Amino acid sequence: MLSELSEWFWQERRWFPEGLGWADLEDRDGRVYAKARDLWVALPIALIFLIIRQIFERMVATPLASLLGVEDTVRLKVPHNPTLESYYCNITKNPTQSSVASLCKKTGYSERQVQRWFRRRRNQDRPSLLKKFREASWRFTFYLLAFIAGLAALIDVSTTLLPSQYWYYMIELGFYGSLLFSVASDVKRKDFKEQIVHHVATILLISFSWCVNYIRCGTLIMLVHDSSDYLLESAKMFNYAGWRNACNYIFIVFAAVFIVTRLVIFPFWIIYCTWVYPVTIYKPFFGYYFFNGLLMTLQCLHIFWAILIIRIAIRFLTNNEKVDDERSDKDETDESEEEGDEEAGEKKHMKKNGPVQNGHTVHNNNHRKRQ
Repeated sequence: MLSELSEWFWQERRWFPEGLGWADLEDRDGRVYAKARDLWVALPIALIFLIIRQIFERMVATPLASLLGVEDTVRLKVPHNPTLESYYCNITKNPTQSSVASLCKKTGYSERQVQRWFRRRRNQDRPSLLKKFREASWRFTFYLLAFIAGLAALIDVSTTLLPSQYWYYMIELGFYGSLLFSVASDVKRKDFKEQIVHHVATILLISFSWCVNYIRCGTLIMLVHDSSDYLLESAKMFNYAGWRNACNYIFIVFAAVFIVTRLVIFPFWIIYCTWVYPVTIYKPFFGYYFFNGLLMTLQCLHIFWAILIIRIAIRFLTNNEKVDDERSDKDETDESEEEGDEEAGEKKHMKKNGPVQNGHTVHNNNHRKRQ
């Protein structure tokens, strides 16, 4: 059954235009072509990346964070309460006002104590500043090196598959595979689902372009993505380190590069060449629609992220606001905000009724009689 399924899946009419097939990709006359079986190498590479990442974050990223003044976030822990913990894990992390009232009856807590418990519990689940910095450092290092490697692979115009192209493909595929493996432990942002779609589409694109030998096209697609990703990660690193000016200006450069590469070069050069040019030579086939469908999926994500980026850039350029990642959850204020409200109320009461001591107005009865 598996052999029949494999034979059905790899049918030539599905992946090749009429007149071409797998036999045309056999090595001959000194020419070497990519093979589908090569993709298995990406699996151990992905596992190796997970190990290298752990070593890098501990041996490189953590000392760098300490050097730049990035400290681990200290958060107040919530007292253990089985009722509230069960509600938090199984129902919702943000209870409504009526739910808070119900929880007050079950736990004996006041409404304010229940709300404070949920605020602190949500903060406990948020990643620390150090964790964010280490993740950004790892991705910055990879994207920068991958961008340089992509340039080297693209410059070579040889018609045969080179070892450099082979390793560039396998390393890129292994890296995105490692991102899928580590998705449960990585920092979760508001565009978590879009990131998953992006990683899956990228893995399918890399794999398909390798199998049918769209090597130069696949290399160009990866290069276009890597050209702006390392700028974003470096901006995040400076943001976490508190270097606001460096973060802001790098982000503006990133926004410009992102818009040019993802909204101009990618659709009007790459997709044009894969969508318009092939049908002038061959009739459309399944592989043609599959490949371009993946490219259009990426383009939709590019537009989605471009809107977020432009919104942040406009706020910075017009109002001189600091650059913040809208996709990241921010810590909620705890007692500091409440105490501030109480203190403001006490000061207001003092102005109206005079000094207050232990909650009562202090009367000045120590004046002397005139002599």
